[in-house]
Amino acid sequence: MITIETLVFNQWQENTYLLYDETGEAVLIDCGVFYQEEGKKLVDIIDKKGLKLVHLLNTHLHIDHVFGNQFMKDQFGLITKAHKADEFLLAEAPNYGVRLGLENVVEPPAMGDAIEEGDIIRFGNSELKVLHVPGHSPGHVVFYNEAQQFVIAGDVLFRESIGRTDLPYGNFEDLITGIKTKLLVMDDDVKVYPGHGPSTTIGHEKKHNVFLRG
Repeated sequence: MITIETLVFNQWQENTYLLYDETGEAVLIDCGVFYQEEGKKLVDIIDKKGLKLVHLLNTHLHIDHVFGNQFMKDQFGLITKAHKADEFLLAEAPNYGVRLGLENVVEPPAMGDAIEEGDIIRFGNSELKVLHVPGHSPGHVVFYNEAQQFVIAGDVLFRESIGRTDLPYGNFEDLITGIKTKLLVMDDDVKVYPGHGPSTTIGHEKKHNVFLRG
């Protein structure tokens, strides 16, 4: 049985997800740690629960989702796994930080193993299936657990909204197509954990998301 902890970090109120099961093995998805106290909070939770982190994953490599990747390398020796099509975004982080008025934003560490459509991420007795859903970024993926019917959606699908496509390398048509063919085909009660804001369900989005009508 997977437990999901939601930690809200940095000035973008980004959702970082800590997943673990009864074995104590865990994965961290989209580490947004930016401030020192955020890093301490994350470490304290991991230590208190006696967890063993075995994977660092990224749904995509926009700056607000990779702030903590160097922290994870320093603290736990973990290098993120992400889709190859987003790798170039890591080198853009410092310049993007300057444009946003952020000081001391360093280039995150290089990517580790690339993940792609259909890959299975295993930890403890649990697994996550990788689905490639580009549009918000070229290499955006989501992580689907069929057994417990949930998806870690990053910035693809939000409660009654969708990810931005007006950023560089965004593509509205690709995003809508991906959502409709890979997420909306799931059962209505599948829970969606987005990269920002509250969780939702596939059924709720089918009924109430104005971007997905028609």
